[in-house]
Amino acid sequence: MNIRVGGIALSAAIGALAGAALSRSARGAAVGAAVLAGTEAVARARQRPGEIPAWWSRVAMSGAAAAIGGGLVRNSPPLPVGIAAGALAGALGLRPQKVLLGPVVGAAAGLLAPRNANPAVVAATAVVGFRVVSALLFRDPQVSLLAERAQADDLPFVVPLEARTNRVGTGFVRELADVLGGRYQADAEDEGIVASLDELAGPQFDPAGVDPLVREFYEHTSRFKLTIVPEWRLWVRPGYLLYRNLVARPLGQANVPMNQRETLRGVRSRIDTITLEDQELVGVRGWIRSFADNDEPIYVGIYTTYRHDDRGYVSVGFPVPRGSFTATLLPLPRPGGGLVLTSTSDLAHPGHYLTAIDPETRDLTTLAVHGFTERLDVHTDTGRLRAEHAFALYGLPFLTLHYTIDRI
Repeated sequence: MNIRVGGIALSAAIGALAGAALSRSARGAAVGAAVLAGTEAVARARQRPGEIPAWWSRVAMSGAAAAIGGGLVRNSPPLPVGIAAGALAGALGLRPQKVLLGPVVGAAAGLLAPRNANPAVVAATAVVGFRVVSALLFRDPQVSLLAERAQADDLPFVVPLEARTNRVGTGFVRELADVLGGRYQADAEDEGIVASLDELAGPQFDPAGVDPLVREFYEHTSRFKLTIVPEWRLWVRPGYLLYRNLVARPLGQANVPMNQRETLRGVRSRIDTITLEDQELVGVRGWIRSFADNDEPIYVGIYTTYRHDDRGYVSVGFPVPRGSFTATLLPLPRPGGGLVLTSTSDLAHPGHYLTAIDPETRDLTTLAVHGFTERLDVHTDTGRLRAEHAFALYGLPFLTLHYTIDRI
């Protein structure tokens, strides 16, 4: 079964469930299957290479999914159903303005519905209404299809290393060594997240101007221990708490401490490496940060460097099941010998990329994630290493990680 036929069959199944929830009848299920399968078939037929499916087909699919969810609710008033559906749709939109818009549109859908309205209808109306209103208000895309079925060499800014199970965890690099057939070294001594800062030289960055302590941290990261103080903005805390418990902890990836009290557990930082066959130099560097008391993962990142147009970049791949999330960062100097890595640039490569990896062909399908930015600033302060790692969505800061870095 090819991808297009499989997509149409899946759409038909979702349409059948949605139709049954909306009409509470077998006939409705048949109509729903036909409508959503037809929508998918037309969208796929009109889809051009390098494009994601048409907006209207994605709206139809999200409305159907909302109807299925609403159908699971019985005898619930329209208002809470609408607010819940709108809030979930807004949260999935990620943009802070969409997070706030979702419950408002959902509340409107609930207030306009009859008291005895079918919850599936209310939920679907809230989600479709939110998608329409947000499309009118926010014209710039949140994601765009960058490449479909591409080769890894065509996308040097993507780290094409995925988790082959549903959990990443602190053993990822060891499991990856079995797949790649390389020599695995746990908690490698005197290793860094980059082999040499000289690999990052370019028109905007001269490694010779970097403070020796900053250089030592990057080239010999395993010599240092980290203390983290997270600074979360209030508006993002509820959403992150939900994401952390439902996604990050089960996944064993991107499990950032919620508050300073959690950081008292301590942070264990280590570099796991893989040396590929017939090679003397380290081929894979995994920087693993976990809570010191029970080794619960915080971050599992694969750090790479590459050069393009006589300029060096750092690409950090965060493996997820059957894919990866990559942050490609541009090095810039900081006054006083510090080093800044940033995803904000007019250059083509810096940014964030979500990639699905075909397990058989190794082809990459990559989305560019717009609006998400980060900046890592490592510097010395009265002879001591410090760092600030700041994240923002569409210009709105939501998290800054303050690091104190000491030699072990």
